[in-house]
Amino acid sequence: MDFPQELKYTKDHEWIRIEGDIAVIGITAYAQGELGDIVYVDVDALGETLDAEETFGSVEAVKTVSDLFMPLGGEIIEFNEDLEETPEAVNEDPYGKGWMVKVKISDSSEVDALLSAADYQKIIG
Repeated sequence: MDFPQELKYTKDHEWIRIEGDIAVIGITAYAQGELGDIVYVDVDALGETLDAEETFGSVEAVKTVSDLFMPLGGEIIEFNEDLEETPEAVNEDPYGKGWMVKVKISDSSEVDALLSAADYQKIIG
């Protein structure tokens, strides 16, 4: 399974790409594989400032709904609106077109607590 080395990860299966003081966040290939076909992505916290591990939305698959958790604290400044029309992009390209939100990071030291690709791989086996 593909886990890009330049990304950070969480135990809750989110990936994070750091771009200066902005974090781009999505769910991992492992997570989308476990969920199955994604039919809807709901981000209800646009414009809000949330702490790490707070819920910022949910992803709905054919058979289940799963919450999305903030990997670090910050303000959600952008939602990938393309997912409203094509939520399947999360399945097809989870690390590219399937990104979900962009967050202005509140405390950059929280990045240090995120998992490397190797550490994430150990968690999922």
